[in-house]
Amino acid sequence: MTELLPPARVLIVLPTYNEAENVGPLTEALYGLGVAGLQVLVVDDQSPDGTSQKARELRARFPGLRLIERSGPPGRGLAGKDGFLYALERPEIEAVVEMDADFSHQPRHVPQLLAALRHSDVAIGSRRAAGGRDRDRSLARRALTFLANAYARVLLGLPVLDTNSGFRAYTRKALEAIEPATLRSTGPSIVHEVLYRVARADLKVAEVPIEFLDRKAGASKLTLARLAAGYFWILKLLADRLRRRKKKK
Repeated sequence: MTELLPPARVLIVLPTYNEAENVGPLTEALYGLGVAGLQVLVVDDQSPDGTSQKARELRARFPGLRLIERSGPPGRGLAGKDGFLYALERPEIEAVVEMDADFSHQPRHVPQLLAALRHSDVAIGSRRAAGGRDRDRSLARRALTFLANAYARVLLGLPVLDTNSGFRAYTRKALEAIEPATLRSTGPSIVHEVLYRVARADLKVAEVPIEFLDRKAGASKLTLARLAAGYFWILKLLADRLRRRKKKK
């Protein structure tokens, strides 16, 4: 792995794959928030479109920008895991925000998530919380998201309205409790595995209403195969939940 890093207190993790069109404008928007101590980490998953090169070029304007170029097996879950481990290796980092790099997660909500950490361990950017919205997507995509959310909530017993949201902020305490080194999901289902561990550790969760937008540039990475793999991972987490419940009896 290759990395570029000065110290930071708040780290924003951007797992990327073919986001060359978005990484520049997103980085500019994040640094433009004026959040004290904020740093951005791009975790690029071997993008063939030159996302890593774009990130390097951005250092001329944003010297604090950090980059990890992954060389191992690809996967959204593995990229997120690398970002979490990176944060935990640096004691100066007090909070971590993870978000998509396609502008579906809007930078303007980052200060709200960080503010929510004053009274919680994890803050989730939620489309389902009062005031949250899901915009610009087809009725079919919204229905699919609704069903996937209900599936995860019911099977895993998660007391969260938007289990599918990958727009989250964590305190250092929460990251340590999640134990990123032992995360197993390699794909997008990492959002459910992490949330399952959050619930298992009895961490305090706040849901912050956000406006979710469909991407404006680049192509979606969601495929039927990845969707099916996500459903399968939730079943594996259910099996773990049932085993733990049986041991307590």
